[in-house]
Amino acid sequence: MTKKILTEQQARIAEEQATEPPFSGPWLDEKRDGVYLCVACGHELFSSDSKYDSGSGWPSFWKPTNDQALGSTTDTKLGMTRVEVHCDKCKAHMGHVFDDGPQPTGLRYCVNGSVLDFKPTD
Repeated sequence: MTKKILTEQQARIAEEQATEPPFSGPWLDEKRDGVYLCVACGHELFSSDSKYDSGSGWPSFWKPTNDQALGSTTDTKLGMTRVEVHCDKCKAHMGHVFDDGPQPTGLRYCVNGSVLDFKPTD
């Protein structure tokens, strides 16, 4: 699935759909302009323009960079139905999308920071 050697935590999240503890991952407080990439394959997923502070403890975005950035599946673990999102290129698990985000989309992509790389705009 992956092209890059991942840390143990990254592999658990990307390959086993685990979740990092809230407020523990990188990029939560990142404020610079740039793009967020899949840590496993480098596929561009989100722009800093769509990042916001949801208060959830994970980096949150209101939209991906394009319609081909993410795929989704239904997740029924933990006794609830959620929409899981993954990198559309390598299928690495990123997190979940909820319908309680800001406008204009009303979506909140709640993403594990450990499975993101950040490339700042020069």
